[in-house]
Amino acid sequence: MSNFSRRDTLKTISLMAGASLVSPYSLFSKTRKNNGLGVALVGLGYYSTDLLAPALQQTQHCHLAGIVTGTPAKEKIWQDKYGISEANTYNYDNFEEIKNNPDIDVIYIVLPPSMHMEYVVRAAATGKHVWCEKPMAITTEECQTMIDACKDAGVSLAIGYRCQHEPNTLAFQKIIKEKTLGEVVGIDCAAGYRDNRTDHWKQKKEMGGGVIYDMGVYPIQGLRLGSGMEPIAVRSAKAWTDRPEIYKNGLADNVEAVLEFPGGVIGKMKTSFAEQFNYLDIECEKGTIEMEPFSSYAGNKGKSPLGEINFPYEQPWQQANQMDQDSLAIMAGKAMRVPGEEGLRDIRIVQAILASAETGKPVKI
Repeated sequence: MSNFSRRDTLKTISLMAGASLVSPYSLFSKTRKNNGLGVALVGLGYYSTDLLAPALQQTQHCHLAGIVTGTPAKEKIWQDKYGISEANTYNYDNFEEIKNNPDIDVIYIVLPPSMHMEYVVRAAATGKHVWCEKPMAITTEECQTMIDACKDAGVSLAIGYRCQHEPNTLAFQKIIKEKTLGEVVGIDCAAGYRDNRTDHWKQKKEMGGGVIYDMGVYPIQGLRLGSGMEPIAVRSAKAWTDRPEIYKNGLADNVEAVLEFPGGVIGKMKTSFAEQFNYLDIECEKGTIEMEPFSSYAGNKGKSPLGEINFPYEQPWQQANQMDQDSLAIMAGKAMRVPGEEGLRDIRIVQAILASAETGKPVKI
């Protein structure tokens, strides 16, 4: 994409007007206030280690209070690095004892998708609030079970869609909602990267592997947020792999689909573990919004006839912003920006895409 002009950069301010978010720069203070809600991370893989834990050193309204891991060797490493006490260190067998720990207010599930339902239900039973990484679960039935468990326990449930808290995403949503460029007439979104691993959960069907669950929810989100509508059908879909030695038992590392939205608006999406791309193009009556990237950890940016969309920040600000906003909502007794119902909507679409790819026929949503 071409460089934006200084004039267009100034226009960004008007695009961001009215956005409800925490300033990126306020999160990078040298002295973090260790207050707000105590968060326990469940699962200490890459996302917790490289993104969530560092982000929790920058948050203002929550902090890292505990860990849950099935790998004893990780316990001391995390205890030493983050000052976590033995009393706030748990494994999957004594997980339920968190209910007696006043240091922990939120349990953040950062496990493979196949484990999400079990641990969200177990977390809700402790009486703690629950955050769960995307994809929410494998089936809509699992998603509903998670939603019901949290409601029955009287705790909040939020899904880790960081971009729904992110200012550039809010900016293009504002344009769509206010119809500044007229109605949406078409939309195209893609997210993918080359994954050369061979024995990760993403390559295991029983653990929720395959590209449509992990990366696929990003272009699904892009189509939904970018159109401001919910799809009514999958017109067509294709799922395949060129690496059957890695993606076995029917798993696909490439998926393409055409979704139909109300008013005959067509949304095209693709996702891949074989190819690198990340963009969202929203064609409106009066011009096109182009986001590239639209779901990057390090920052999203784009342009439209109204000017540049580029509110800058650095990794892992998205994760810190997400957790701060969810913490503020909990403390204020407000609804989550991204509740369980939002995760369920995406899994319903995932299932429809897979059904269409398998049958070769359109599927209503």
